[in-house]
Amino acid sequence: MENRFFTFIGGAAGRWRITRLAAVTGEGLTAVRRLDIVNADVKVLPHEAMWLLRGVTSYERYVTQSERAQLVASQPLLDRQEATCAALIPIKKSAAWWELPQDERRAIFETRSSHIATGLKYLPAVARRLHHCHDLDEPFDFLTWFEYAPAHTGNFEEMVQLLRRTEEWRYVEREVDVRLIRE
Repeated sequence: MENRFFTFIGGAAGRWRITRLAAVTGEGLTAVRRLDIVNADVKVLPHEAMWLLRGVTSYERYVTQSERAQLVASQPLLDRQEATCAALIPIKKSAAWWELPQDERRAIFETRSSHIATGLKYLPAVARRLHHCHDLDEPFDFLTWFEYAPAHTGNFEEMVQLLRRTEEWRYVEREVDVRLIRE
């Protein structure tokens, strides 16, 4: 069985060089030079690391069958040779979000904010993998990892700005934007 745990380790080592690390909403993360991604549940901070963020891949919670089929058909694989740019966007939503029933969260997420429809417009240029952390007692609820070629940086920036202007983002109480280059 595939290991669904991923740990993002910020420190002095790793395949990805951090070019920008900024708090968008709420508290940021300690500035570091590099990011390592380990497909395992790392619980101890490695030597020369300043932080680690853990998440698990899971089923898509807010998608319909039709939306899922579109995502699967369009979603490129990660680690494509040309995709040397990346972003890690950790997000924590407010207690008010989690108190909403599932159908209301779905209505905000897609019906009113068009999260999935917006993301689909940028596939296959931007690949993504969502990691869930809410039930792991982690500082964030979601860790979203994006990869794209330098030529698609504008597309990625446009997508992120569109999503941040939606009703869904009113429930975000902490967001950090980490931009990276693979070396």
